[in-house]
Amino acid sequence: MQRRSILWTMFSSIGAASVLAATAKPAHAAAVDKAKVAYHLSEQGRVAFVLGNIQSHFEGMGGPDKVKIVLVIHGAALRAFHAGEASQEFSAQVAQLAKSGLEMNACINTMKAQKVELKDLLPGFGVADKGAVVMLADLQSQGYAYLRP
Repeated sequence: MQRRSILWTMFSSIGAASVLAATAKPAHAAAVDKAKVAYHLSEQGRVAFVLGNIQSHFEGMGGPDKVKIVLVIHGAALRAFHAGEASQEFSAQVAQLAKSGLEMNACINTMKAQKVELKDLLPGFGVADKGAVVMLADLQSQGYAYLRP
């Protein structure tokens, strides 16, 4: 009889602990209010596709208040964002994404190679002043999911 009592107590304790663990919120849950995503873009032929993915990402998450998206651009893809070469339609699309909260960053090394300054890019850009790949690694270390569509 004593063995049954010990086993009953043990299994009851395990069950109670499991229920508590399943219903308790992690201590860090209150601090996490937005998903964080870093998009990596380097190919000029993928610009429209990536911008479409970002728009879909905002919509799929329930809006920009639910997700923080950072776009890091280097290489040939940056040419699409030169203000003097961008179409009015493309400029409007980029402006709308920026208004939605998209943070856009241009690689300083690519900017130097293409001989452009921040003022030469569409409005809303920041500079990845240590380079795009360094920024992407930094973002990942801060908990950003990395996407390269």
